[in-house]
Amino acid sequence: MTPAIGMCAAVEQARFGVWDQEATLLPHGYARAVQAAGGMAFLLPPDDEAAEHPGDLLDRIDGLLLAGGRDLDPLSYGARPEPETLNPSPERDRFELALATAALDRDMPVLGVCRGMQMLNVALGGTLIQHLEGDLCARHRHTPGAFSDHEVALEPGSLAARAAGADRISVRSHHHQALGELGEGLAISGRSPEDGLAEAIELPGKRFALGVLWHPEEDEASGVIGALVDAARGPVALPQAST
Repeated sequence: MTPAIGMCAAVEQARFGVWDQEATLLPHGYARAVQAAGGMAFLLPPDDEAAEHPGDLLDRIDGLLLAGGRDLDPLSYGARPEPETLNPSPERDRFELALATAALDRDMPVLGVCRGMQMLNVALGGTLIQHLEGDLCARHRHTPGAFSDHEVALEPGSLAARAAGADRISVRSHHHQALGELGEGLAISGRSPEDGLAEAIELPGKRFALGVLWHPEEDEASGVIGALVDAARGPVALPQAST
């Protein structure tokens, strides 16, 4: 079976060739990682009709990937926007919140990456820290448009460690926000050892519900997106992580 992975995408103004217009946009690394793992990659642009009836869309895919992108609208988790929270996309938030909630309800494999991990937390009633200050922010987003490199320590035996293939890994990240209150039922399964920041969350009891704050699509050796594809094929046992 070739599993179909729906990848939530943004709508952004983009320039290509002679054109400058709105485009459905997602870095190609996500599709490349899905395809390399034997899956079919499908872009899912924001869709208010699908947000009202997410089951119709989810019936057509086998796994859901909540990708990175803009800051979430703080109103989606009951907070007022702070000055550092820029240019949220309420339409995308509504769409992804509906898909994530419905996918978890039907126990569909779900992976959240960066913004997607934050969305997974919000979908389960959690909140976000809207801006990391000083050295903490510099460690995870030192330069806009460039990835930061640091290590993450994962809980031995956790879904995060099994998906990544090790209990301690080097990652690429680019974020200025972090988890606040943890969503219902979620467990933190990875942290940055330098500052204790939560880097991975998962929902025990589900077939595959994982969020990572780093960008596995930027690492061709990462097995995280491949683990989502494997889970979307059906129940499989992921290998134990190395230490």
